[in-house]
Amino acid sequence: MAEPTALDRWERRTQIPLMALAVLFAIAYALPIVDPDAPRPLLTACHAVNWGVWCAFAGDYAVRLWLSEDRMRFVRGNPLALLAVLLPLVQPLRLLRLVSLLLAGQRARLASQIRVTTYVAGCCLGLLVFGALAVLEVERGRPDASIHTLEDAVWWAFTTMTTVGYGDMAPTTGWGRILAIGLMLSGIALLGVVTANIAAWFIARFEMDDEEERRQTAAIHTLTDEVRSLRAEIAALREQSADPAAGPPRELA
Repeated sequence: MAEPTALDRWERRTQIPLMALAVLFAIAYALPIVDPDAPRPLLTACHAVNWGVWCAFAGDYAVRLWLSEDRMRFVRGNPLALLAVLLPLVQPLRLLRLVSLLLAGQRARLASQIRVTTYVAGCCLGLLVFGALAVLEVERGRPDASIHTLEDAVWWAFTTMTTVGYGDMAPTTGWGRILAIGLMLSGIALLGVVTANIAAWFIARFEMDDEEERRQTAAIHTLTDEVRSLRAEIAALREQSADPAAGPPRELA
């Protein structure tokens, strides 16, 4: 068994603290949007928590990059983490890190397709919540806006991610439309992953059934050949027993 690298040890040690920070960030990000009339000190504390978590995740990314043996490969493999550090406006992408942290300890115990499905489901939920909160933040209070409440925002995010788009609600601001584009593209990509994963699962099951059927068929052919050989030897013994001049019967192989 290979000895864990410095990056593995760092990720294992920071898994629980980062998970707690992600949950704290989710609360601090959602509270001012859901209840904009909350006391000013509470809102200030939420903003301070948001920036504090940003600093923590930026530091974590820098350390992981430094400890990585192949830094370019690390950057290519963690695009959302880099985006969340470079663009504080997309801080809610940090919630997707929570999904990967939750699955980090289950990788050895979950089948690959189950792990992918769980990760995609978590990403869908995270994008749904992020999209609803973000569009509500930029659209609420606009005179021509059609999204005014959290329920409106969740409904809009769900119909946008599934590319249904009933048209009863639509963002009117520039940031809202950018969010809509991101949700539509993310929804198409995630639905494609889900479809491909389900198809791969069915194909794997069919291949397993075919392999089992081939093994059973081969076993049947082997047994059939053995039975035929035994029948031939028994017939030969009977012929020798019926003909005394043939000599003593030979033993079965």
